[in-house]
Amino acid sequence: LGWKVFTVPEVPTLFSQSGMDYLTDNHTFFYEGEKATLEMQLSLEDHFEKVAQSYGDKAIIICDRGAMDISAYMKPEIWDQITQDVGTSTQELRDRRYDAVLHLVSAADGAEEYYTTANNEERTEGIELARVLDKKVIEAWSGHPHHRVINNHDNFDTKLRRVIKEISNVLGLPQSIEEERKYIVHLVGGIPESIDSEIYQTYLVTEPGSEVRMRKRSWKGKEVNVLTTKKKISATAQIETERQIGNNLYESLLQQADPYRHAIHKLRRSFVWKGQYFELDSYLSPVSNLMILETKGVAATESVNFPPFLKVIRDITGETQYYNYNIALKK
Repeated sequence: LGWKVFTVPEVPTLFSQSGMDYLTDNHTFFYEGEKATLEMQLSLEDHFEKVAQSYGDKAIIICDRGAMDISAYMKPEIWDQITQDVGTSTQELRDRRYDAVLHLVSAADGAEEYYTTANNEERTEGIELARVLDKKVIEAWSGHPHHRVINNHDNFDTKLRRVIKEISNVLGLPQSIEEERKYIVHLVGGIPESIDSEIYQTYLVTEPGSEVRMRKRSWKGKEVNVLTTKKKISATAQIETERQIGNNLYESLLQQADPYRHAIHKLRRSFVWKGQYFELDSYLSPVSNLMILETKGVAATESVNFPPFLKVIRDITGETQYYNYNIALKK
């Protein structure tokens, strides 16, 4: 595609190979090591950005890990102190530093037969701890406007194609229109380790063939606004862009709300089950008593790993009346 690719290596592995012990009981040693890890991560990214800018043509920087990954390996109060000492914040690192965050689900969750630490001798966690840390990393990035969780697949090439597709989306390249699989479900048990959020979704007036929506998402006292634009360029392809917007612009754009559509209010529970990522939406308005489960990135040839705490009522994949855009339509 003509893009120059730069890759930023994983800093914790570099530090571990150089003598850092992230499992130490020495609080001062741990703190200074994690602080140095964050500083090195940011420094490497900043220097690679300068190099990429000097290239003079299309370039992309791919980081093995992002700064927020580091936060999953310590208590929140330690992370807050480290970011303060470094002169940054969670909001800056999570919401504004990266154009996209692609999380590849650990093989420890859903592809256990492939899980190994042999490819990185500095990685020592067992399979159970690996699952826990994987979910913590997902939660650390929750709220980023282009946060995508890439499932485990029977074929690794399928996982790789999903990564390339998401990167292409960020670069503004046309993508084939694909239907995520959706189901009407009933909740029959508790959801373990879900990320729960409240969403207000408003559609804006736009030109034919395009769809523009704003989404205000709140969770754990945090809030983020995302503006999404989808533009069809053919019957089978579209360009989709997403960006975070501030509260002032959000309030201003509400004046352009589509008068023929209601705002959608729903509760979302996001979770990983057996290597697959799901979003469970419970609608509050303009409809109620509707719960839709959406898979993310499960290939058409793969089976959906339905969790035992959900009862599937009906497969609604491709049924246009259940698109959010149409649910919002005023009758």
